[in-house]
Amino acid sequence: MLSKGAPAAPAVAAMYNASAKDTTFALTHSRSIGSVSIRRRYNVFLCNSSSSSRKVSPLLAVATGEQPSGVASLREADKEKSLGNRLRLGSLTEDGLSYKEKFVIRCYEVGINKTATIETIANLLQEVGGNHAQGVGFSTDGFATTTTMRKLHLIWVTARMHIEIYRYPAWSDVIEIETWVQGEGKVGTRRDWILKDYANGEVIGRATSKWVMMNEDTRRLQKVSDDVREEYLVFCPRTLRLAFPEENNNSMKKIPKLEDPAEYSRLGLVPRRSDLDMNKHVNNVTYIGWALESIPPEIIDTHELQAITLDYRRECQRDDIVDSLTSREPLGNAAGVKFKEINGSVSPKKDEQDLSRFMHLLRSAGSGLEINRCRTEWRKKPAKR
Repeated sequence: MLSKGAPAAPAVAAMYNASAKDTTFALTHSRSIGSVSIRRRYNVFLCNSSSSSRKVSPLLAVATGEQPSGVASLREADKEKSLGNRLRLGSLTEDGLSYKEKFVIRCYEVGINKTATIETIANLLQEVGGNHAQGVGFSTDGFATTTTMRKLHLIWVTARMHIEIYRYPAWSDVIEIETWVQGEGKVGTRRDWILKDYANGEVIGRATSKWVMMNEDTRRLQKVSDDVREEYLVFCPRTLRLAFPEENNNSMKKIPKLEDPAEYSRLGLVPRRSDLDMNKHVNNVTYIGWALESIPPEIIDTHELQAITLDYRRECQRDDIVDSLTSREPLGNAAGVKFKEINGSVSPKKDEQDLSRFMHLLRSAGSGLEINRCRTEWRKKPAKR
């Protein structure tokens, strides 16, 4: 059985005569998404454990392009994919160029405001991105790694993330997140998201990110090769589609380095084992919590986070000790964007009186090297309902 989003294998006879040795052959299946024709290659394994010829059924078709170690493990992996896809409330859109998934906000995902935290939102963005990658047949043993990437020990790492939340969902609310991927020059890709309240279709948030390729062994950045680009561009929109199409939007703004002395600080932050992800470094969502650790308490009490931009400068490992520094940014340095109807949402004009902006720096406590630059924007909390 194939994972959801992968095309069904071509019809084949239910029974084949297999020789004493296992046999592998290839089937090619074509399908069209819009105006694009996609050809997928399936490795079909005829498995025979006896020394004599016998009937084998069913055939096992796998859309990975790689021969796995054994048929039993293949069947188990395929079964797990099928179960996950059946339970997951997500699927590719009709044109196959984006992915939508619904999530119910759980009680442990809300914070002191009784709404989802920014870390929850960021984790959901990461989750839906990974599920999108699985839906088009990419790897489950890394964050959206393609066949070529796995062969060359390459991984995707976050270079920049920008998130804006116009209204935070509460416990038991259902949100729908749409995501899609596009090329970003020769060194990376971009992934965008739109978040909606599933009950009424209201856009409650948007996000965009840039990802670059890193060699898992050397930990050095590497250009995106044509082979890798061809593997994922077939699943990308044909024309540029941006979550933030408005000119001079805050997602594009450069973040200057925060100089000492900072107004606020939280020193000696230590990564927990649970902060490490499958890429063997501190996950990008952890940096958000670290940056907010040095926000003054009076802001936490009276405001809620409206927008956050993070520039990831270097990866953080298990043994690193991190200092979080924060200073206020004068409002005049960051003009508010006047939103019109964008991506189906109308956002009100920003009131400078109710906004507070901060610059953040995460750095290594030992070497002083930059780990992350961050900018946050806070609005006054809405009146309690």
